[in-house]
Amino acid sequence: MLNNNFSKEHELYLKAVKRRKIAVIIVQILILIIFFLQWELTARYKIVDPFLVSQPSRMIKFMVKLYSEGMLFRHIWVTCYETIIGFLLGTIVGTLIAIILWWSDFICKVLDPYLVVLNALPKIALGPILIFWVGNGKTAIILIALTISLIVTIISVLTGFKEVDEDKIKLLKTFGASKSQVLRYVVFPSSIPTMISALKINVGLSYVGVIVGEFLVAKEGLGFLIVFGGQVAQLDMVMLSIIILSISAYIMYEAVALLEKKFTVWRS
Repeated sequence: MLNNNFSKEHELYLKAVKRRKIAVIIVQILILIIFFLQWELTARYKIVDPFLVSQPSRMIKFMVKLYSEGMLFRHIWVTCYETIIGFLLGTIVGTLIAIILWWSDFICKVLDPYLVVLNALPKIALGPILIFWVGNGKTAIILIALTISLIVTIISVLTGFKEVDEDKIKLLKTFGASKSQVLRYVVFPSSIPTMISALKINVGLSYVGVIVGEFLVAKEGLGFLIVFGGQVAQLDMVMLSIIILSISAYIMYEAVALLEKKFTVWRS
């Protein structure tokens, strides 16, 4: 319900914004419907080879089969669980290391070239080494996800720390604030928007790490279904897994975006 205190022009503006949002959602849904409809029809009438691209109706049948076997939610849960753990570890450990680097300028300068090298290194190359160290299993998959997101988190959060207004820090120091107080009352709160942006990036990176890990060692999970489906030429399995993966990644991204909105409202 619109607030009665708003002017008529403001109410018209709000109604226009609301109509535009609804129109955007309707068009987004229509694009999805048209995409799957043309996919189904072109595959059914052999315009494209259904063996190579599968088709939505076959994917639904396979999903029902997987559900009846009790494995659908098991595979989804395994991938989501590994991703959430890798995501949380990457965020927490990365933030702690960024705090240490901000705290000690000496350590920051010493480690700077190593961070640059590790950031440029394709972290997937470390996968076989991690598997060799900790063995086949969830630990290796989570470590791969952690490795991929960690350096990006450190660099993003540290950059946020360094971009805090120097005048605010000097003002606090003028009143005798210690370094921990500067971190607690100025640097950390001011960097939260940067940290949330890093979280959004980490969602995608954590999924990449988990899927790569599942490609290498897993016996369950969406990554396992994708690679196994490719090996036995079951494109229904591959396509269904990719779509479920996309939906779960979108939900996790939206959860972080919701966190950002809550923080923005609280801050304002």
